[in-house]
Amino acid sequence: MTGRLIALTGATGFIGRHLLAALSARGDRVRVLLRRPVAVPEGASSAVVGDLARPMNMAAALSGVDAVVHSAGLAHAMSGAPEDDFRNSNTEATRKLAEAAQRAKVGRFVFLSSIRAQSGPSAATPLTDADAPAPTDPYGRSKLAAEEALAEIGLDWVALRPVLVYGAGVKGNMAALLRLARSPYPLPLASLTGHRSLVSLESLAGAVVAALDAPAPIGRPLIVADPDPLTLPEMIAAMRSGLGRGPGLLPCPTPLIDLACRTTGRQEVFDRLSGSLVARADGLAALGWQPVQTTRDGLAALARAGG
Repeated sequence: MTGRLIALTGATGFIGRHLLAALSARGDRVRVLLRRPVAVPEGASSAVVGDLARPMNMAAALSGVDAVVHSAGLAHAMSGAPEDDFRNSNTEATRKLAEAAQRAKVGRFVFLSSIRAQSGPSAATPLTDADAPAPTDPYGRSKLAAEEALAEIGLDWVALRPVLVYGAGVKGNMAALLRLARSPYPLPLASLTGHRSLVSLESLAGAVVAALDAPAPIGRPLIVADPDPLTLPEMIAAMRSGLGRGPGLLPCPTPLIDLACRTTGRQEVFDRLSGSLVARADGLAALGWQPVQTTRDGLAALARAGG
């Protein structure tokens, strides 16, 4: 079903920009909720300016809205931010927006949460929708608290927990990995064996659409992940194949790589990309969602496009 009026937050962000384009392309009207006056993003049918933490104008912003897609928030990349900042931006703003949506009788509230609401940077066994959440940092705790607030409010909601997202304009650790893959040098990473699930921007947008289109209320979090987890060497090989190059990977003892990352201040990059974090999107699959492409093909395309 298309032609609905969707209120979208975070429309100028990495994920939100793609969601705006995807929703508009399928025929939905998208009203973007902006924190400050800026040019209305291309593809939006209308815009409302306001502060989600002080939603004085949310009644007008949500008037006539069929569904809310809430992708705004303080990102995990801001890992040095105080815990209160994560709570205010990710938990309290979500709670207040959801309360306003309930008052406006909005049909469905789709919240872009994170796999970090469920797990730390690595996991010993594959994660499923049924697992008890165990976040390990302020970012993850703030996302989980936002999910719990949605459950308390009682509106028709779903929280999507994407794993590490890649796509055009990606920043952070995935951007660093892309730079490594583009380097002309052999890389001593062939011995790393941890598998990680990823998801592309396109597949994440498809998950949002599946959540919007679900015929019955969902009322719970759902993991978003491609079904083909890769090791770090496999990710680099996929990117380099997109550049028309061989893998160029050499074996090196993992403790030496760990030491090099610690001494160069890149321990988080090592932990986040070399350790295992495999997740299964069984709940989304039951709604008919499937990824747009394999992770290998997606990473190759990302490298070809220049990131």
